[in-house]
Amino acid sequence: MTVNTPDHLLMIEDDARLAGMVAEYLGRSGYAVTHAADAMAGLAAVQQRLPDLVILDLMLPDLDGLEVCRRLRALPGEASQVPVIMLTAKGDPMDRIVGLEMGADDYLPKPFEPRELLARIRAVLRRRHGPPAVSAEGARPPLCFGSLEIDREARRVTVAGQPCELTAYQFDLLVALAERAGRVLTRDQIMEAVRGRELEAFDRSIDVHMGRIRQAIETDPKQPRRILTVRGVGYVFAKQQD
Repeated sequence: MTVNTPDHLLMIEDDARLAGMVAEYLGRSGYAVTHAADAMAGLAAVQQRLPDLVILDLMLPDLDGLEVCRRLRALPGEASQVPVIMLTAKGDPMDRIVGLEMGADDYLPKPFEPRELLARIRAVLRRRHGPPAVSAEGARPPLCFGSLEIDREARRVTVAGQPCELTAYQFDLLVALAERAGRVLTRDQIMEAVRGRELEAFDRSIDVHMGRIRQAIETDPKQPRRILTVRGVGYVFAKQQD
């Protein structure tokens, strides 16, 4: 008999009281939570036991969360792909933008409702784990545009056979665009296609993620040929590509 183990979450947060409350709440929702009180302890914990998701505070006593996120993304192998939800105490949207640019998958401003954090965790983990396995007869064929191939079943993207590094959310954004190739989509339409209406979205986050996707799949990200910006509207994925 197969025993399902709970997803393991690592919370890097210097506020012990907050961390305890969150750990108790998430534990009641079926997650196993480990707490690290500072950045270095958190980075060490990731290498000792790879978590399914990291909840990362922006303001830590030794290193800030942006540097921790950068170091996580620089780790070898699967550790570099661990999803990160960043907690930000500041009101400046630039903190969120920079966090996303550093590789965070989502963000949540403090103070927050634990149930909103839970909703965001579930959304990020759904994207990471992907859809349920299907039989070979029901498998969706890869999306191919010139040298770009998007394998939705394996959740893998290659250009001329070379793998492209994308977060789970960025992969889903790319699929949402590619499945609607040739259609101009607003930011709201893209976000609705990827994450539905369950969470409030931060408008600039889409632009940040599009920039990172372009870095991964475009020959020249400054002169994109695959994902085109339609000024004042949104984005369109080109049907004809090299």
